[in-house]
Amino acid sequence: MITRESLMPLETYARERGSFRARVIEHKKSRSVALGAHLTLLFEDELTIRYQVQEMLRIERIFEAEGIQHELDAYNPLVPDGANWKATLLIEYPDADERRRELARLKGVEDRVWVRVEGCAPVHAIADEDLERENEEKTSSVHFLRFELDEAMRRRLREGAALAIGVDHPAYRAAQDPVAPAVRAALAKDLK
Repeated sequence: MITRESLMPLETYARERGSFRARVIEHKKSRSVALGAHLTLLFEDELTIRYQVQEMLRIERIFEAEGIQHELDAYNPLVPDGANWKATLLIEYPDADERRRELARLKGVEDRVWVRVEGCAPVHAIADEDLERENEEKTSSVHFLRFELDEAMRRRLREGAALAIGVDHPAYRAAQDPVAPAVRAALAKDLK
């Protein structure tokens, strides 16, 4: 949980932003999973979300207690709680026409992303709990996912079990099986 006390005041953040940003970018390297050429999962944690809050406060020039609390209330649900992982799913197609076509074909893809701990059944994502990001014509290029892991899965990961992550949508299938050791280690640290 991010608190007001864990945030830097705007003046301090302005001074520290470059080094803090570099730290977060490095941190995200072991929290990012590419699924094929067009889908990326960024697994969030307290540091990545605190960075997003700091950036919002800076961009919006929010310094009043009420405004800061509003941002904390919006972003804290994106921090995993020790029994789950939370991730931002990015669907990336550089060409605008191709992106429009593919987002129409990929309706429902956010519900077809999964994680699988070695020796356990796959767990599909719970997507977009905050608001619907899909309409009758297309899906959004950004989704927020939650993966709930039971105690046996968490224990196996802490003991070193392999981790696979993938997507099994009819129009898009890809997986990392297993994920890189650095990613598995970073995600295992998130679990209680």
